[in-house]
Amino acid sequence: MHYQWRDISIPISPKTTIWPDDPAFIFEPVSRISEGASCNLSQFTMSIHTGTHCDAPWHFLEDGAKIDQVDTTLFIGKALVIDLPDVDLIHAEDIPEGKLPERVLFKTRNSFLPVDGTFDRNYVALHVDAAERLVADGVKLVGIDYLSISPYGDAAPVHCTLLKAGMLVVEGLRLADIVAGVYNFIMLPLPIVGADGAPCRAFICA
Repeated sequence: MHYQWRDISIPISPKTTIWPDDPAFIFEPVSRISEGASCNLSQFTMSIHTGTHCDAPWHFLEDGAKIDQVDTTLFIGKALVIDLPDVDLIHAEDIPEGKLPERVLFKTRNSFLPVDGTFDRNYVALHVDAAERLVADGVKLVGIDYLSISPYGDAAPVHCTLLKAGMLVVEGLRLADIVAGVYNFIMLPLPIVGADGAPCRAFICA
């Protein structure tokens, strides 16, 4: 059987949309062959929460696991994509009935925002009652198509509800071309020791 994997990650460049007041992405040369060096070598600086990234529990919980301590079995497996194109805030009642699987990804109108545009404070996020529904159903990984799963200016209630349950949160997915349904899913965060999260590459496949 032929599988076509699709990249659902945000390309990272100096133009990539970032969270307000986060460090900008800076990409700089260290050495260049064109200038007589033996190889091309570069360096970069950025927030760990730039582009497509994974939040570890320690991001909001002082005693939470750091990214190198999370359950790596959650990185690969089946994921349910739920498409909610007409909501401004995702409530528990917006989520389909029936027990949810281990991995859930939310596609919203966020997916049609440019990945290099001005930060939009009116992005679609989860209400705490939706977070509670995910926890009650035993979801272990949740993803969304903007830089935060929580509403702007009120991050703690949703993040803490999810992360206290040991859930991994993946933010900054690109799902515009993905229809609702169940997919094979891969999300691989960098194993940065002691970190509150990590940039990751994410792929989906029917």
